[in-house]
Amino acid sequence: MAFAGVSSRMADVRAGVAAALARKRVALGFLAAGVTLVLARPTWDTWRAGLAIAVAGECVRIWAAGHLEKGREVTRSGPYRFVRHPLYVGSAIMGAGLMTAARSLTVAILVSIYLLLTTLAAIRTEEKTLDARFGGEYSAYRAGQAAPVARAFSLVRVGSNREYRAIVGLVVGMGLLYWRSHM
Repeated sequence: MAFAGVSSRMADVRAGVAAALARKRVALGFLAAGVTLVLARPTWDTWRAGLAIAVAGECVRIWAAGHLEKGREVTRSGPYRFVRHPLYVGSAIMGAGLMTAARSLTVAILVSIYLLLTTLAAIRTEEKTLDARFGGEYSAYRAGQAAPVARAFSLVRVGSNREYRAIVGLVVGMGLLYWRSHM
């Protein structure tokens, strides 16, 4: 019995840490970006390659945001037909672009740890919320048993999902790395 209580408390602690990481991921991202800028050693070639990769990641995010009806349904159109978390897939691709542009092993390790911890925490938190809100519908989707939904991509949804923030972050971040590559 005592072991079950300890196990339950540990699960609560893990859930609390995951929730905190999910809530603070943007602030932690700014911190990681600042450290990245200091440690980066970009060249023109690595910057261009990183930009191409990061833009591809942002395109995935835009595609996902153009289908997402956040909080209203379990979205199953667009990239959500293929993967449960396409916004995070896009973010991971953008992270790979940042790592490439920065040309620093330390940055690659830092960005990888940041993405791994915050993305897993956000996924855990979001899936718990979706399970509670949509119950069997999300469980069926997660199990690959939900039918896809035919819905057209919408720029209005991209805006309402505030994807412009990621676009601005990409432009500013890559702009700073460009500037750093010419120092």
